[in-house]
Amino acid sequence: MSAARPDSLSSHLRLEALDKAHLWHPFTQMQGWQATRPLIIERAEGCYLYDLEGRRYLDGVSSLWVTTHGHRTPELDAAIRHQLDKVAHTTLLGLTHPPAIELAARLVQLAPSGLTRVFYSDSGSTAVEVAIKMAFQYWRQRSDPRPRKTKFIHLRESYHGDTVGAVSVGGIALFHDLYRPLLFETLTVPEPHCYRCPLKLERPGCGMACAEELGRILSEHADEIAAVIIEPVMMGAAGMLAQPDGYVRRVRELCTAYDVLLICDEVATGFGRTGWMFACEAEGVAPDLLCVAKGLTGGYLPLAATLTTEAIYAAFLGEAGEFKTFFHGHTYTGNPLACAVALANLDLFEQNRTLDHVRTVANHLALRLEELRTLPLVGDIRQRGLMVGIELVADRAARTPFPPDQLMGYRVTNRCRDYGVILRPLGNVVVLMPPLAISTAQIDELVDVLKTVIPEVAQSL
Repeated sequence: MSAARPDSLSSHLRLEALDKAHLWHPFTQMQGWQATRPLIIERAEGCYLYDLEGRRYLDGVSSLWVTTHGHRTPELDAAIRHQLDKVAHTTLLGLTHPPAIELAARLVQLAPSGLTRVFYSDSGSTAVEVAIKMAFQYWRQRSDPRPRKTKFIHLRESYHGDTVGAVSVGGIALFHDLYRPLLFETLTVPEPHCYRCPLKLERPGCGMACAEELGRILSEHADEIAAVIIEPVMMGAAGMLAQPDGYVRRVRELCTAYDVLLICDEVATGFGRTGWMFACEAEGVAPDLLCVAKGLTGGYLPLAATLTTEAIYAAFLGEAGEFKTFFHGHTYTGNPLACAVALANLDLFEQNRTLDHVRTVANHLALRLEELRTLPLVGDIRQRGLMVGIELVADRAARTPFPPDQLMGYRVTNRCRDYGVILRPLGNVVVLMPPLAISTAQIDELVDVLKTVIPEVAQSL
């Protein structure tokens, strides 16, 4: 690590003062932030971030789960520059443009079968908001309307974003409880959390009772249910909860049996994170609505999309006076710069055989993670591709969680910075979500730091 330069030190002090005077950070207790010296990232290269002093950090969370081919990827940089020579933004309200058209066609080509229509928005939350509104409106406008189908089912500990509709189908108390008076009514079912089963059962003898509980709710309320929403294969912000094999397929079967739409939120799991382009493909599942964002542009620009079927799209067709239009949109919907870099991002998936690479490094990561299982504090390790959650516990045998005020996840991830690795916790869960381009050597760097830091933190208790 390089020593701090006098000019960078003065720059850091100035920026720190401005930050603390004016900037409000997301998911951050700002009183605590005021007492810290913030890490200010100035530039990036490949899988590394660099601060103002020139210190290098391995980006172990893909800058919040978005970076695919690395930072400053030449092909992605060039795609944005090329589009800048044409137009930076033009609306999709009453107009169209080549990047949005081409990207929609590419997404349909890549998506699970039956998804033929693409609606752009700006973020994962808005992609989910679009899916909720589409599902609600569909049942009222199809050729044989079912206007009673207005409710949604979600998993109890789910997270689908921070807009009001997305929060309504979320269940994480810390994030969502305060806003309950603002939200619409939903039905909840147990999440498939095999380490801390909400039904107090054990795999494999449980018969996947959590999915059968969904079947019971559907059997009682099918006439009222518009859609079920899940994150397939791995629940991200819930604490990296890996679903048992067959769970997503069973949810699809139940939705089909009870004539309920299935929304798959692949904002976190899509674009290669699990080793599949879309996680639901791992179980041969095609949803009725698919929400994507994050890795869509390779981590370069905000862009999201909601994909749906021709049958749902057809319910919105009609004469102007019928008012069947989907009255929803965003100023920057289908922004040309974002669509252009998304197309280049998808090109690199093919050129670099990215999914093959992810599977290779994920296998290497799985082997290295085994070395952490016997460390003090480590209760469970959950992995799907390059999505990993390491749950820290006060007592491994009893699976006793640390009290929230002990900030155990934060202690570990904050100490990792001293060794040149950036990670973020979800409570007591340390999250690993590195760029898809990460090498096996960089995987070793990441795991070796955790092998050092976790025992250090344990000794400090």
